[in-house]
Amino acid sequence: MTTTPYHDVPVLVLGASGFIGRWVARALTAQGARLTCAVRDAAGAKSVLAGYGVQGDLAAVDLASPAAVRALCERVRPAVTFNLAGYGVDRGEVDQQVATRINTDLVGELAELTQASAAPDWSGLRLVHVGSALEYGSIGGDLDERSAPNPTTLYGRTKLAGTRLLDGHAGAVAARLFTVYGSGEHEGRLLPSLLAAARTGERLPLSAGTQRRDFTFVEDVAEGLLRLGAATTSGVVNLATGRLAPVREFVETAARVLGISADRLSFGALPTRPEEMAHEPVTVARLRAATGWVPATTVAAGIERTSRFLEARSA
Repeated sequence: MTTTPYHDVPVLVLGASGFIGRWVARALTAQGARLTCAVRDAAGAKSVLAGYGVQGDLAAVDLASPAAVRALCERVRPAVTFNLAGYGVDRGEVDQQVATRINTDLVGELAELTQASAAPDWSGLRLVHVGSALEYGSIGGDLDERSAPNPTTLYGRTKLAGTRLLDGHAGAVAARLFTVYGSGEHEGRLLPSLLAAARTGERLPLSAGTQRRDFTFVEDVAEGLLRLGAATTSGVVNLATGRLAPVREFVETAARVLGISADRLSFGALPTRPEEMAHEPVTVARLRAATGWVPATTVAAGIERTSRFLEARSA
């Protein structure tokens, strides 16, 4: 961003030590926000956030406790809150009660709490909630925010229920993310697997790679979330590039950037996951109208920047 609307603004980030949360916290640090990072384990998060240059207060909070969430919001009194907490991205996270609490109930509570903590000098939104492409589910076609969702997973269903609790809250936006990649992804995901293959020289089993995805660089996602927070558009906004690329193309681009020979890419060795979505390009007109911007980092540039960032951290 060319301006710094968050300078000296009290900001709360939930899930700040997660993959995307740490990049949001890093971007807010660069803008000089008065940042509070809400995390589950303060000791573990401290080193993670330090490695990303994040500066701010750390607050350990149990998001399963409505009382703890209320106490945190009343203590910090943020002008704007970024909610990056979520449950169910990892395949082992299958507890319906926890998913409902974190992905749904928490969102409704934040909508109410942030409405009550208006800051007179802040003209942007009060709540930026991070949603998911899986809220759309198996509907096909181009993914417009007005499309009727049909989620097929526990994660998608509970995230959609949370997004719907924002209806009627003019100061809140739900930013639906798609295939985000970059430093900080969990091991076993596509880019970390490619980075590991580049280090070890081993063959990499892959699906056929014919499924198409909107690959969005994590630093662009963080910038987009900050841009939405400083804007006034509420409701649902797709945060994506608006361009689809086959997974195989992403892999082959990464292989060129990372120096992985083509004969080490075993396409078709793994089955395609049943929850894979099939759709036309994601509609990003609302994002452009709200912010005057859409993510523009190419896959090659994003992978190169990820590689350089990780090399610098390990030096």
